[in-house]
Amino acid sequence: MNARNGARPGRRYAHVIGWGSYAPSQVLTNADLERMVDTSDEWIVSRTGIRERRVAAAHETTASMAAVASLRAIRTAGVEPTDIDVILLATLTPDYWMPSTAALVKEAIGNTKAAAMDVAAACSGFVYAYATAQAYITSGMATNVLVIGAETLTRFLDYSDRNTCILFGDGAGAVVLGASEKPGGGLGIELTTEPEGAYMIWLPAGGAKRPPSLESVARGEHYVRMEGKETYRFATRTLASTALTAVEHAGLNASDIDLFIPHQANIRIIEAVAKGLSLPMERMFVNLDKYGNTSAASVPIALAEAVNQGRVAVGDRIVIVAFGAGFTSGAVAIEWTADPARGRAGEAAVQPEDVHVRLPVDWDSVDPIPEALAAVLGRPVAPGVEVPLDDVVPGEPEHASRKTEVGV
Repeated sequence: MNARNGARPGRRYAHVIGWGSYAPSQVLTNADLERMVDTSDEWIVSRTGIRERRVAAAHETTASMAAVASLRAIRTAGVEPTDIDVILLATLTPDYWMPSTAALVKEAIGNTKAAAMDVAAACSGFVYAYATAQAYITSGMATNVLVIGAETLTRFLDYSDRNTCILFGDGAGAVVLGASEKPGGGLGIELTTEPEGAYMIWLPAGGAKRPPSLESVARGEHYVRMEGKETYRFATRTLASTALTAVEHAGLNASDIDLFIPHQANIRIIEAVAKGLSLPMERMFVNLDKYGNTSAASVPIALAEAVNQGRVAVGDRIVIVAFGAGFTSGAVAIEWTADPARGRAGEAAVQPEDVHVRLPVDWDSVDPIPEALAAVLGRPVAPGVEVPLDDVVPGEPEHASRKTEVGV
């Protein structure tokens, strides 16, 4: 799928008018992981570029983190929550299979009118949601659209598999797209799906094909699985081509782009993208060393940080680009038109304690953090959480019937 956004009289354009992000305060370092699994800081950094990642607290969820990032984006945009017409939330770690996490966020931010839905495209989810939001605006169906990427991946990891547990972290990011007759905003879009890679990154159980059972839990089928080498090949082949196609749809060349904001999966992949586009690494924004791979939250967190750090100015042309399970990929070329100085005020204006996500009546509060992770972080552990620390030893876990290589 592709889209071009040439200037035409009377046309509506979709501009980023607000942005925000949220990262949990708890940090999981590579040194922490050394205590859990057969790995080292040098091994992780050399293969991924990741030095630490964030872990959601027991009371935090995908919805609560998304709500904080959303309110920060709304505050930065200078609009009210009730001005939002559509809420699109990209995630592969929803609070529940139903209702949608977007519905929970709608209530938490105080919106009363928006259509709210989740978008499932794994690590490409935010870019897919952004493209959908732009379509809502340019078609005249919406004036303000809230686009969110949020994940709590640390609750779906096997902490005895060093090839996956080192990669992922938690967090959320959001933007508000607003309608304008002024040219700019989204200039070109490219979205792809290559289903031959569907089982290269996946979570085997929990869906209709293999519902949850004692057997699926015992086999470790509720953890993320990944074929690292195949995923790496896809990412290095696809990210640059997807980004370049979006740039071409905008009528531009790669050299016209001031900053690329890629999915923060692996520093080697980002370096390969820069090489594929014949650009220096200085044109690539990188923050994965601090957050790891936050899947659908990766791009909006990086976008907000890039703007707030002064890496983006009014009139700059930027590209957001991602790849993910499916295999999916997506890119949007954007002309930036918002004052970057608004971002820091928006971030400071909303704190996590300002947000409340309503729970079901009589809901029992159980710490969702895996026991192995909680022990390393020095947290008290509630009973019934699934991964005993005694079972976390160097080497391949007993339940694992596959080998995984670090690729993303």
